[in-house]
Amino acid sequence: MHLARQIRSAALARRAVRTVLMCWGLPGALVSDAELIACELITNAILHADPARRTRPGHCRLTLERPARHAVRIEVSDNSAALPAKREPGEDEPGGRGLVLVEALAADWGVTLRPPGKVVWALLRTQP
Repeated sequence: MHLARQIRSAALARRAVRTVLMCWGLPGALVSDAELIACELITNAILHADPARRTRPGHCRLTLERPARHAVRIEVSDNSAALPAKREPGEDEPGGRGLVLVEALAADWGVTLRPPGKVVWALLRTQP
């Protein structure tokens, strides 16, 4: 799914993930975790895009895959080569916890550079 790099796209991504994973018959807890992960990755693509490109909204892409029966892979790709950085924000900071949440919920996650940008991915597993 191609999404405009606009804040409303995070809600669209959540709905798309919920719809697809429910159609796949996956358990509700996994669906909720996948929704949150997709929302965080899309939000990062929107907020932390290459500053030179911020004058043009651009797009990012959400991809959902089932690499195995009990696994879901979420990918968000964009045209920025800027790598995401996990932070440890102070208690009073309202944001900055996205990748901490992704790391806590996903079995694995990472970044793959693909010209002209990158793909940030997360792998979720469910019990057989």
